[in-house]
Amino acid sequence: MNKKQPNINVGAVILFLIFSLLFFVLLFRFISIQVTGEAGGQVVAAKAKQLYGGQSIIEARRGTIFDRNGEVIAEDANSYQLIAILSNSMTTDKDHPKHVVEPEKTAKELAKYIDMDEGDIYKRLTIGGDPFQVEFGSAGRDLSIQTKKELEELKLPGIIFQQDTNRFYPNGLFASHSIGYVDKQKNEEGKVVPQGMMGLEMTLNDLLTGTDGKFSYESDLWGYLLPNGDEVVKPAKNGKDVYLTIDKKIQIFLEDAMSKVDEEYSPEKMIAIVADPKTGDILGMSQRPSFDPKTKEGIDQTWRNLAIEDSFEPGSTMKIFTLAAAIEEGVFQPDASFQSGSYKVTEKSPQIKDHNGGKGWGTISYLEGIQRSSNVAIAKMVKEQLGYDTYREYLTEFGFDRPTGIDLPNETGGKIVYEWPLEKATTGFGQGTAITPMQQIQAATAIADDGKMKKPHVIKEIVDADKEKTEQKTKTEIAGQPISANTAKKVRDILETVVSSENGTGFNRYNIDGYEVAGKTGTAQIPKSGGGYLTGHENYVFSFIGMAPADDPELIVYVAVQQPDIDLSTNGAEPVSQIFKPVMKNSLSYLNIEPSDYAKLQVNETPNVSGMKVETAKKKLEELGLDPVVIGDGAEVAEQVPGDTFNMLEGEKVLIKTDGKLTVPDLGGWSLRDVLKFVKISNLKLNSVGNGYVVKQNLSPGSILSDGDYLIVELESPGNRAQQAEDEGAQDESSENGEEADEVRD
Repeated sequence: MNKKQPNINVGAVILFLIFSLLFFVLLFRFISIQVTGEAGGQVVAAKAKQLYGGQSIIEARRGTIFDRNGEVIAEDANSYQLIAILSNSMTTDKDHPKHVVEPEKTAKELAKYIDMDEGDIYKRLTIGGDPFQVEFGSAGRDLSIQTKKELEELKLPGIIFQQDTNRFYPNGLFASHSIGYVDKQKNEEGKVVPQGMMGLEMTLNDLLTGTDGKFSYESDLWGYLLPNGDEVVKPAKNGKDVYLTIDKKIQIFLEDAMSKVDEEYSPEKMIAIVADPKTGDILGMSQRPSFDPKTKEGIDQTWRNLAIEDSFEPGSTMKIFTLAAAIEEGVFQPDASFQSGSYKVTEKSPQIKDHNGGKGWGTISYLEGIQRSSNVAIAKMVKEQLGYDTYREYLTEFGFDRPTGIDLPNETGGKIVYEWPLEKATTGFGQGTAITPMQQIQAATAIADDGKMKKPHVIKEIVDADKEKTEQKTKTEIAGQPISANTAKKVRDILETVVSSENGTGFNRYNIDGYEVAGKTGTAQIPKSGGGYLTGHENYVFSFIGMAPADDPELIVYVAVQQPDIDLSTNGAEPVSQIFKPVMKNSLSYLNIEPSDYAKLQVNETPNVSGMKVETAKKKLEELGLDPVVIGDGAEVAEQVPGDTFNMLEGEKVLIKTDGKLTVPDLGGWSLRDVLKFVKISNLKLNSVGNGYVVKQNLSPGSILSDGDYLIVELESPGNRAQQAEDEGAQDESSENGEEADEVRD
């Protein structure tokens, strides 16, 4: 036993030395980590945060684009992409497969929900090469939550969905080149993000795009939040919302009319603009070719916004501004006469000819020359009355040699060709010099609004929705005053005769029942690439710029149609009028602008009859020439519409709400303006069909009203009703004579 003791002591010493060495190594390592904060070349705190910390991205919403009334034009919306899992490696339980096991059945069911043939779906589901999954292109993208739910209810194995956020354009083809579209693009960091690619979506991309937020937290190894862990939330900053001057209803009037003309006449191009001359607001703007911002269908036909990016010879609509210059300078003499037909600016220059082949109309007055759109009349005015230098100054005053500055991208300016005498004279009637449609709109606001020319714009205001704060608001901006108010009125009076006079080029084409329209037609030649102009009945740009009501215009509408498919019996103005008339008429009616035929003496102020006995109130209103309508069966007046500070027209209806039960009046013959009064005072919801005056209503006269009821009215213009009565009379007469009604109509 004594011999073993030394060996034991030696072993103990060795173990002590080993453990001591390990202790000092660990101590050194611990101190080193404490001092440097690193281990294995990595920062310990960062590694711990990586292991026990988490972070979630809070995605920012792209700003919404609204029309002037808050109707959505473009917004972000959740959508879903359809994906089919083909790899059987995803299935661990044969009773609950996670991949497509019945391609034929799956293809048949999917074809009911996506825009793809059953056969094409089957080919994708049975593709060779053992792919993990397949997608279905555009047909399988942008699926709604409803479609997703319906497909999920089928419980098709292997069919899954991936959520995404896409830009949604609820109106389809709708001012597409002005609004633009959004596409997914890689940014500098390689991340795929939404990017505006055209129009306002592009120019306002930084404003519309928000900043993502994040949620940082501490968790255990299994990902559960620690009770006392730090949590940091950085909120997302959503993009700014943009309100436009465009009015959704007017824009729809425009798109519908242009689509009909496009289908019937297949023109090369079309442009149309609706503007408020008092503010410069663009209420509607469209073109063909155009595209659907969601599907991108048609985008390859043209990338340009033709209203601002294309300048072309305007034709005779330019005569409006030449006439205005002559009146302002005091040199226009409407009753003075000249020889129409042809005219030579210099002895060596080619003849300027009137549009009827140079035949003219003999010796006529300058007023008739404007009505007939005589090129000779305008050329003589520019050379002999205004003078070239003075006229050139007016071209600048009307803004034709510079862009308007509208808040849309890529606007170009005019190209005034004004060197030789012939060029100077032809510029007066819109040949040789090129300008944009938007420049014409801007110049026309001076004619419509007593000489004050308004800068056009499409952005009404920009709003930070998170802060509920308006960050930018567009104000009316006067771009110049080229003419006086007196001159503007004289020009409108003359342009009204272009539409109303039998001599006028707009007669029987641009007249609108109930309203006086002031306007000017245009028929511009199209230059050939090698010089000269195209020939042929259809090879022109046919246009019209009109304003109404003529005495105090509320709207300006410009329409241009290039090279429509028309035969020799069809005037080029026909497709133009098929856009101008319905758009102008429907817009005036929608805006409740009173027809001039029905405008009567104004009553300065409507008296306040609230609280009076019904009979007393009726008598007082009737004495002022107003038409009181009692709503309800009570004895006293509880409310009136309009109120006591509202300017009224003689004979206009004043609605009296009594303190009894509300009843429905007979709305037959009421204007939409009066119907809106009834809706307001009765707290109803309105759905109107047509324009003009009420011919049908869904709520029976005399029935009791309830808050929130729907009122549906059908309206017709007096002209349509008269024509209908005439047709019915003709039909009755033909029936008495034993003739077929359709033979009479033919």
